[in-house]
Amino acid sequence: MGEFVRVETEDGVATIRLDRPKMNALNARMQRELIEAAGEVTADDRVAAVVLYGGERVFAAGADIKEMAPMRYAEMAAGHSRLLQDFTKALAAIPKPVIAAITGYALGGGLEVALTADFRVAGEGAKVGQPEIQLGIIPGAGGTQRLARLVGPSKAKDLIFSGRHVAADEALAMGLVDRVVPDADVYTAAREWAASFAGGPAIALRAAKQAVDAGLEVDLATGLEIERVQFAALFATEDQKDGMKSFMEEGPGKATFKGR
Repeated sequence: MGEFVRVETEDGVATIRLDRPKMNALNARMQRELIEAAGEVTADDRVAAVVLYGGERVFAAGADIKEMAPMRYAEMAAGHSRLLQDFTKALAAIPKPVIAAITGYALGGGLEVALTADFRVAGEGAKVGQPEIQLGIIPGAGGTQRLARLVGPSKAKDLIFSGRHVAADEALAMGLVDRVVPDADVYTAAREWAASFAGGPAIALRAAKQAVDAGLEVDLATGLEIERVQFAALFATEDQKDGMKSFMEEGPGKATFKGR
């Protein structure tokens, strides 16, 4: 457990909780703790799925500007810009379903954290955006890349060029979030979604995530080869044998998986 990030695990669902009052500003220490948390949930076989959560009032309002403001080019180029990339890469690389539970603001680095998740649940009062342009910079923790891949380059440029805040209903319409629920229900909804993966075929879920994510970075032919290799490899698992046997004997949706 870190100073600003903690991991709580129950019934197969791990919650990575951001906890740096008042706005969960992502300073360097918090970023390093998120790398550690990502490694912890990845290594824990009890964890089937993960929720990223900043608390009832705010997800994360962005990077710690007071910490970054005095930095010079050499310091940023040699160190901090790499940390910004590394901590979001670590979250994106968690080989399990990850759901971001967005309350209040998810801005700048906060939205970039949410973009590392597979799915995003937002409260009705949530506001998301990439306002870095208003500081004379651009997103540096993956926003220019993950946002464009999620909503398309035109919508991504609109948000990045303007720096505007987007309400939950617009975020849903553009595909930036997947579900909008009452503010008080955000964590419960995200956790219930994550819990639906508990007891599932963990190796197949990991393979599916890796195939989709890696396939987005390459041409179609290479992506299909990634899929083929992942597909074939699953025939070395007990889950494949159990799943197909259950299907033939009992019908679909009744298999019990061991994650082996």
